[in-house]
Amino acid sequence: MRRRRFLVSTLVAAGVTLADQANLRADTPNSDHEPGRQYYELRRYHLRAGPETGIVHNFFKNAFIPAANRLGIRPIGVFDQMLGPRNPTVYVLIPCSSLEALVRLEAHLRSDREYLKAGHDFLNAPAGAPAYERMESSLMLAFRGRPRIQLPPMTAAHRPRVFELRAYESPSDRDHWRKIEMFHSGEFDIFRASGFWPVFYGDTLIGQRLPQLTYMLAFGSLSERNRLWRAFDTAPAWQKLSHEERFAFEPIVTNVTNFILSPAPYSQI
Repeated sequence: MRRRRFLVSTLVAAGVTLADQANLRADTPNSDHEPGRQYYELRRYHLRAGPETGIVHNFFKNAFIPAANRLGIRPIGVFDQMLGPRNPTVYVLIPCSSLEALVRLEAHLRSDREYLKAGHDFLNAPAGAPAYERMESSLMLAFRGRPRIQLPPMTAAHRPRVFELRAYESPSDRDHWRKIEMFHSGEFDIFRASGFWPVFYGDTLIGQRLPQLTYMLAFGSLSERNRLWRAFDTAPAWQKLSHEERFAFEPIVTNVTNFILSPAPYSQI
């Protein structure tokens, strides 16, 4: 127990340092960290095809989400990858109001008897039949102009929906900040005017292939997604914004990765 408390204390201290750094770099070099901005952990569980998929979904439905909700962490999104590499892959989006809450989450779960009981098959899977092959995780800070997750109306109405997760990589911190500035300078509004429903925008603080930002969009269907992107690409406001000298002086985004996701039936997003 002493070792566990020491590890948690160390992680919290590191989290405070990271939060201070995030405040300094948040969105642009001169912007302040505003209260109410969420932190997001995005997990990717790479699975083997077969019964492991059921074990993973049972774990998140019956153990992880209820336990996290008891700690006030909600809404949690769980998604299957429809289009993208390395299938099957399950994505889990965890929002928190503070970095400390994310750091302490695992320690709280390990002392939650209901969680340990409901998640037994996942947590105690044998080495010869693991519940998943590998898990990747990234930590993000919400954009200043979109500080919290926004649930799409399709979620509340329990209607069919698909999600697109997009990651933009930039060649330098300057270009990364410039791309985030572009969102705040009109790109948010163009998305909404074109009919999109953005779920979150996050500046990746820890993860792969940095500097990088990630955001998620919700659609009623893939056909709606394709129609809305055509409308966005031809919107006069987007044509004007994307050709402004401060955003077009060099390629400020050098790689775009997108994944099409389907929410699990129990997903809270």
